This record gives sequence, C-alpha cells and structure tokens, in this order.
Amino acid sequence: MRGHVVVAPDKFKGSMDGAEAAARLAVGVRRAVPGVEVRELPVADGGEGTVAAALAAGFSRAEVKVAGPTGLPVVAGLAVRGDTAVVELAQASGLARLPGGRTAPLAASSYGVGQLIAKAVSLGASRVVLGLGGSACTDGGAGLVQALGAGLYDADGRPLPPGGAALRRLARIDPGPLAESLRGVEVVVACDVDNPLLGPRGAAAVYGPQKGADAADLVVLEDGLTRWADTVAELTGREVRDVPGAGAAGGVGFAALALLGAATRPGIGLLLDLLGFDRAVRGARLVLTGEGCLDGQTLHGKAPAGVAAAAARAGVPVAAVAGRLELSEREWRGAGFVRALALADLAADPAESMARAGELAELAGERLAAELLA
Repeated sequence: MRGHVVVAPDKFKGSMDGAEAAARLAVGVRRAVPGVEVRELPVADGGEGTVAAALAAGFSRAEVKVAGPTGLPVVAGLAVRGDTAVVELAQASGLARLPGGRTAPLAASSYGVGQLIAKAVSLGASRVVLGLGGSACTDGGAGLVQALGAGLYDADGRPLPPGGAALRRLARIDPGPLAESLRGVEVVVACDVDNPLLGPRGAAAVYGPQKGADAADLVVLEDGLTRWADTVAELTGREVRDVPGAGAAGGVGFAALALLGAATRPGIGLLLDLLGFDRAVRGARLVLTGEGCLDGQTLHGKAPAGVAAAAARAGVPVAAVAGRLELSEREWRGAGFVRALALADLAADPAESMARAGELAELAGERLAAELLA
C-alpha cells in the first residue's frame, strides 16, 4: 500500500504519555488497514513530555541527581543526540516534583534546571534546547543562574536563599563563572507563552496562583521579581523584562534571555524541527495527532495545532483525537483538522474514558483509519 501514516500525539495528561498514545493509535490504524506503514512520532510543545518525545525520536537518555523545587534531590532526565541536548524544566523544577504535592510558592527554586544545563554541557552539548512548562517556582530563574555559578547577595553580603521571596533582598549579582560555563553554547528556549516578567500579565500574577500563591504571596513575588529585573538590568545594561516569554515558567524565561543569551522559539515548531517531523510526514497519506483536551488553548500554538500546520505545508490531511473535545466543528476544521474524535464519546460512560484511555485510543485510531484511508 502506497503512503504511510504518521501518528504524532502529545500526552493525554493523567492517562497516557505521548509515546503510549502514539503506540495505541498505531495499533488501531493497523487493525483497520492491515499492512499499512505507521510511523510513531510523539510530540511535545516544550512542557512536560518534551524529553520523552526526544527519546522516542532517537535521542539518548542521560540522568543526573539535581535539586528539586524545594531543594530535596530528584533524579532528572535529559535527552542528548550529537551536540544537541534537550532539557525539560519540569524534570527538575516542575509541579510534579513537589514533595507530597505541597506547593511552596515563595521558596520553590529553579536551581535544578541550571544543574541539568550544566550536565548537558558536560556531555558535550553546544546547543541546549530548554523546554519551559509546568514549573513550581516563581524565582525569575535566579536559582538556575546560581547553579551555573552566579552569586546573589543581600546588602550585608550574605548569599540569598532559594525562592522568589528572597529576591526582595537582592543587592548584588556576581556573575562568577556563568559566562565561561556557557562559552560556545547556544541556548534555545521552547516557549509557548508571551507573558512579560512583571505586571498583570506577568509571571506572578498569571501563574502564581497555579503554584499555590495567595494574594499576599503575589505581592511578595512581584516585589522580588521587580528587584531581580532591576538588578539584572544594572549588571547587563540590557532590558528584557517586557520581552514576550520573559514571564514563562515563573520568570525562568527572563533569566535565559537576560543572562544566558538565549533565543526563544515557539515550542511546538522548535520541537517538530528537532524531531524531524518534516521528514517523517513527506509522502504520508494521513497524520493523526491529539492531546488530552482539544479546546481554545489548542488554537494558540499547542502541539496538535502545530502538527496540523506542519502537515498542511506538506499537503497531508490531519485528524485529531482528544480525551475531551471542547471545540466546535467550525473551530477544529478552521485549525486544519479534517476530522476530530473524542475518547469520551467512544466510551459507554464518559466518566470512564480516562481509565480506559489506551483501549479507547486504539478504537479511535481504528475508526479514523477506516474512515479516512479505507
């Protein structure tokens, strides 16, 4: 049979990671069209699952023990291929890494992310792709640069403790070996938000409540991030607090831009390039993509929309599978999908769809392949 099928879903949060979703959809496709070639290429947009997607595309896994968001050690993974490393913030400083799930909005740190970058460089990486998403911290990336050698001190010359609250006392930054540790290393941030660091659309105001911050905490964090931005500007002579994406991941985007010399790219576009999606889709008859919920956020650069756009450039039709489908047909067709199917609609009891996600994904793949290929 001429032409293959590319199966390129993101994770179905709470039920399947991207690799399992791709495998299950592929089973269904092969069931409907025996003998068809199916290429599994799970994707991500820079958030959780980014390292897993890189590993599925042929990168090798490396592990290192780093500081979790509250300082307790965690084992975090990164993906390496040649001189490129993929680092996922959520592996070290994500909400899922909080001990017992207890938030620490004022004290959580990005220190472990810096340790992951240092590990990537030690492995010979000259290009580090940094995926931001799912962070537990609002420290402006201060912990990240401390892990790479910078010193942060108060007016009495004492090192600052971790977390965004401590930044209110910041008096001086000693860059130390920061620049030397990254000499010859290109850092590219995979980022799908355009928030600035400060203000009503900033890191604290928009994302702080998701990390456990109450109204009083938000004032403390905003003050700390403001002091951080002022001091960084004094050190570098550059002002990046209002650059779109500076507020990503509790302000880690700001530190990457201001102190690591990073460039930002839309997450899904960067990851699709990295994973070789254009090569995989060339000559395909159909692409299947999906995620846990197709909703309004999907239309603003989430992984399935990025897959649809890339497939459209190659002239290949795309169908979407989701745990829940909250877009109207007009909306999902406008996003470039020829068909959209919800797992919840395939279950006799929609409440069971998450528990039976794998089985239902196979059924979805089978139905879509029968409809669109047979």
